[in-house]
Amino acid sequence: MLDYRFIKENLAAVKENIKNRNMTADADIVVKLFDEHTSLTTQLQSLQKKRNENAASMKQKLDDETRKKYVEEGKALKNDIAEMEKKLAEVDVKMDEAARQIPNMANPAVPVGKLDTENLEVKKVGTPRKFEFKPKDHVQLGESLDIIDFDRGTKVSGPKFYYLKNEAVFLEQALIMYALNTLRKHGFTTFITPDVARQEILQGIGFNPRGNESNVYCIEEEGTCLVATAEITLGGYHSGEILDKSKLPLFYCGLSHCFRREAGAAGHFSKGLYRVHQFDKVEMFVYSLPEQSDEIHEKLRLIEEEIFTGLGLPFRVVDTCTGDLGAPAYRKWDLEAWMPGRADESHPDGDYGEVTSTSNCTDYQARRLNVKYRDDDGKNKYVHMLNGTAIAVGRAMLAILENYQNADGSVTIPEVLVPFCGFDKIAPKNN
Repeated sequence: MLDYRFIKENLAAVKENIKNRNMTADADIVVKLFDEHTSLTTQLQSLQKKRNENAASMKQKLDDETRKKYVEEGKALKNDIAEMEKKLAEVDVKMDEAARQIPNMANPAVPVGKLDTENLEVKKVGTPRKFEFKPKDHVQLGESLDIIDFDRGTKVSGPKFYYLKNEAVFLEQALIMYALNTLRKHGFTTFITPDVARQEILQGIGFNPRGNESNVYCIEEEGTCLVATAEITLGGYHSGEILDKSKLPLFYCGLSHCFRREAGAAGHFSKGLYRVHQFDKVEMFVYSLPEQSDEIHEKLRLIEEEIFTGLGLPFRVVDTCTGDLGAPAYRKWDLEAWMPGRADESHPDGDYGEVTSTSNCTDYQARRLNVKYRDDDGKNKYVHMLNGTAIAVGRAMLAILENYQNADGSVTIPEVLVPFCGFDKIAPKNN
C-alpha cells in the first residue's frame, strides 16, 4: 500500500492515478482518517504522559487525602487511555481498509489507457510464420495428436480443466526444466512452493481473497487459499522480516500449481489452454533495494525474452497501460507470443496473446507484508519487490503447438526442449 503521509501530501496526484488506472478508491477518506489517527495519537500520548506523571507522584511521601486523589486520577486516566486506544484502533482498521483500495503510483512513463488494447508496443522479436496450409488451433491439435483432453477434464472437474496425456506430459516437464535451468544460470535460488497460503499473505501481495471479484479459491473455515501464482508464496516467504542489506538483491524462482477462478473471463480467445482454472508456472521474484528495482525490472524482462527467443516463438513486448497494470504494479511489461489459432476476420493470420508479464511493485507489497532492510543509517526501510513469469506452461505449450505444426498434422518440438523431451516431433494418432 502507499504510505499514509504520502497520500495526504500528494492527494491530487494520488486521485489522478486512481482515475488513470480506472479503479474505484477513496483517497479523501484515507486523508480524513489519517488526520483523525494523528489527532488521537497526540491525545493518547498526552494522556500517557499524565499517567506517567501521576505514577511518579504516587512514589512520593503523600498524606492519605493526597494519595487518594492521585489514585482516583490514575483510575480515570487508565479508563481514558483505554477508551482512546479503542478509538485509535477502530480508526486504524478503517484507514488500513481504505488505503488498501488505493493502487500503487504508476511510473510516469506508463501509457495512460483503460484497456489492454491501449498497451504500447515497444519491441517485436521474430517473424510470424506464413503457412502453406490452413493451420489448426491448439484445441484441434490437442485432439488430433491425442495429447490434451478437454472434454473429460470438464466431465471430471468442470469447465476450464483438462488432462494432459502422452507427449504433452513430457512437453510440460521439458518447459519447466528449460525455464528452471535458464534461471539457475542467472543465479536464481529455486523453490517448489506450497499450493496454499494464508489470506493475509494474499492480501499483502494484492490479491482479494473474498467477494465476487476474487480470482482465488478460498478454503472454507481455514483462513487459507489455493495460490494463483508463486508470487504469493515467494512474496510471503520473508513477510515480517528485516533483511540483511548486504544480501540484497535476492533472486528467487518458484515452481507451483496455480489455481484461478477466472470469474467472468470469457471470449473467443479464452478457450483451450489460454485461460484455465489450473496450470503450472515457474515464477521469478526479487527482493531488492529501492535504487536497484528499475534496473532489475529490465533484467527480468530480458530473461523472459531470452526464454521465448530460445523457444523460437515470435513475440512482442508491450508497456502495459495504466488501466491494465493491476493495483500493486508501478510498471509492467507483457510478452505476447504469436498465436495462429487467434485468426479471425480482423486478423486472418493470427494475433498476439499474452504469455508472460513482469512487474516492479516498488515498496507497495513490502509495506503490506512488512518486509524491510536495515540501511546504513541504522533505519529500517521497505524493500522493493518485483515479479515475472518465466514460463506459464499452458500458454507456452499453446504457442508451441500452433507455431510448430506441420502440414501432415504433426508438431515439431523446439530444439532447446528436445533433450528434456526425448523426442523431436509429436505425430497424429490413429484413432
